[in-house]
Amino acid sequence: MEGNRQGSLHKRRMYTRVTAVPRRPVAELQRARLVAAAIDALGEHGYSRLTVAAVIARARVSRKTFYEAFGNREDCFLAALEDTLAQAEVLARDAYASATSWRSGMRAALAVLLGLMEEEPVLARLWILEAPAGGAAVWARRSRALDELAQAVDGGRGSIKGARQLPQIAAQAVVGGVLSVLHSRLVRSRDAQLTDLLGPLMYMIVLPYLGVAEAAKELERANSLPLRARLPAKPPITDGPLEGLDIRLTYRTVRVLAVILDRPGASNREVAEHAEIVDQGQISKLLGRLARLRLIENRGMGQLAGLTNSWHLTPRGAALVARVVPSAR
Repeated sequence: MEGNRQGSLHKRRMYTRVTAVPRRPVAELQRARLVAAAIDALGEHGYSRLTVAAVIARARVSRKTFYEAFGNREDCFLAALEDTLAQAEVLARDAYASATSWRSGMRAALAVLLGLMEEEPVLARLWILEAPAGGAAVWARRSRALDELAQAVDGGRGSIKGARQLPQIAAQAVVGGVLSVLHSRLVRSRDAQLTDLLGPLMYMIVLPYLGVAEAAKELERANSLPLRARLPAKPPITDGPLEGLDIRLTYRTVRVLAVILDRPGASNREVAEHAEIVDQGQISKLLGRLARLRLIENRGMGQLAGLTNSWHLTPRGAALVARVVPSAR
């Protein structure tokens, strides 16, 4: 329960509709900022170059504050892993449970995880590339997550017809193969496209249990709906200047709003650079959506061909940032 309360203050919580954020003790706010900063730093530098100095610089807190929250960088890394994995596991379990068969459940859960990692590349790097470099506690947490995945895959043994049987260890081999494919894709690109792997990875999962013909059908199926359509609904804000606002905050959304807060008048290129978003199409789409929600406004002449945008927070946008980012209050 305590972890859930702290996670709700995470300024870069993976997915949530904006709800009223009650005031918490300072220690919890500082912890949330440090975890968010650690995730940022891990995405940029990796665990091998993660330092306490890098985390506190991003979080804008003192070294003393860091050590009041965590014993060392490993503890902070573990908190980042725990917070993000716990939320992802809930989404995957819900998707699996909503299906009517093992096969459809595996596809639904895999679609959720691939969509999540594609929308938030820092999570993919944290879970797949950086976690293996952690210490014993990080390894133990990662192992629990992999064991849960293997247990879900092992459910395929119940779908096997006839006398043919597979050992339980087959599920571990399948999970290992899936991780290897994802690892290879992520090593080649920081913003790897992952949702196009849904069919091929489902082929790998289904093949040992249902055979070649059924596995081949997974390659022919269209990819599932976007992740947004599968997220659990939560009520919008019903009080104050943000009443009725219906938006899911992702790490990228919060980063963009924070950049515009710190650099009023920033252009698309400047926002993308400081929010670490490489794809110009993604930044244009996100800025357009925030503008339609009246969270930001363009005071430049960017709507005319060849001229530059100048993005500023609206009063509504400033109110939202103040509720999500403790340092902006």
